[in-house]
Amino acid sequence: MRHAADTFGALLREHGVQVTAQRVALMRAVAEHPHATADVLADQVRAVIGTVSRQAVYDSLGVLVERGLVRRIQPAGSAARFEGRVGDNHHHLICRDCGATVDVDCAVGATPCLSANDDHGYEIDEAEVVYWGRCPACRTTS
Repeated sequence: MRHAADTFGALLREHGVQVTAQRVALMRAVAEHPHATADVLADQVRAVIGTVSRQAVYDSLGVLVERGLVRRIQPAGSAARFEGRVGDNHHHLICRDCGATVDVDCAVGATPCLSANDDHGYEIDEAEVVYWGRCPACRTTS
């Protein structure tokens, strides 16, 4: 357990973020529960360090997203979700029934989705693709 805290602490310092027990617990929660909402992450942080306000978790998530340590995604009709997989251009597959979310790499090559047919003069550095469907568990229950 200490090793993970040391790793997250070093990562925070490397990105110029003050290391606190709350931020280390939040980084651990994001790593253990990818695609979780802020409320779920807050519950996980509380389980580790005790009392922490929802606003403090939102504020810390904002800092972590701003510094590139956490990625924020917000699929249509869903609360924002957070993940620790940053620095690549992956996408997501979401179950319409239960909301289960999984990562999906770009279909072909390193970043083919960054090659728009017409970039209208923009310098494109990210594409957001969401695949929707029904997960295997939901397909077998109906």
